[in-house]
Amino acid sequence: MADKYDLCLLGLIILSSLLTGTSGVTYDEVFISSGENVSLSCNKTLSDCKSTTWTYENRHSGRVDLITGGIKNKDTERHERLSLESDCSLNIKNVTGEDYGLYICEQYVNGREQGSDAYVYLHVLHVSVSSSSSSSSSSSSSSSSSQTEISPGRSVTLSCQLYTVFSCDGRVHSRRYELLWVNQAGVDLKTDSRYQILSSSSSRCILTLTTTLLNEDDNREWRCQLTHRDQLLTSVRYTVKYSDDGSQTACDDRYENMILMSYR
Repeated sequence: MADKYDLCLLGLIILSSLLTGTSGVTYDEVFISSGENVSLSCNKTLSDCKSTTWTYENRHSGRVDLITGGIKNKDTERHERLSLESDCSLNIKNVTGEDYGLYICEQYVNGREQGSDAYVYLHVLHVSVSSSSSSSSSSSSSSSSSQTEISPGRSVTLSCQLYTVFSCDGRVHSRRYELLWVNQAGVDLKTDSRYQILSSSSSRCILTLTTTLLNEDDNREWRCQLTHRDQLLTSVRYTVKYSDDGSQTACDDRYENMILMSYR
């Protein structure tokens, strides 16, 4: 079903170009971690952005108008996090997993499209946290939260997920994208028996790390990395911080948007 979506998306892109008579389409892929800010480039050919339109879609939504005639559509849930740069790039603040998808920039003059459309695929890396112990119930938080009630002796699970419009078991896997959990030195944690690293049975785009916290884990850092053919695309850094009494742990989620990858 996911592969059919990929083919359908490609077909819509080609059909749109034929029907509108555009001189061409450019394609970008942007990889970023949730919580970061991102700027999506538009192929500006006009002197201003009054004729610029940005639209968006993903697997779970139809096409949504974000910017029309250079003006934000305030009916969208994310409008407060959106802004338009002077070069017509679309800025998104505090990116969430729900922001993944296909973004399309078009420019019109007197109803005729100008220049090349810009198709930008936004992929978002996100980490969620859950913890449990034999004597208490589970607690959880998302990567946008800075605290969760965990402490030495508790089992903690970090779930790293790549949100993408493409099929995780098809395109993502075949193009050799890979999720890894590493330590501060960049060593793959699969080599350490203390950690249980598991791929989701339902998706290659989810990788979990489970371990029991130790006293010496204070300030310990784990990172989920997304790589392509061994090249780092983006990562989420998760640092454990114990409080003074050791009874509660504040887990600080930091994000590193390492590079933007584009293709033509």
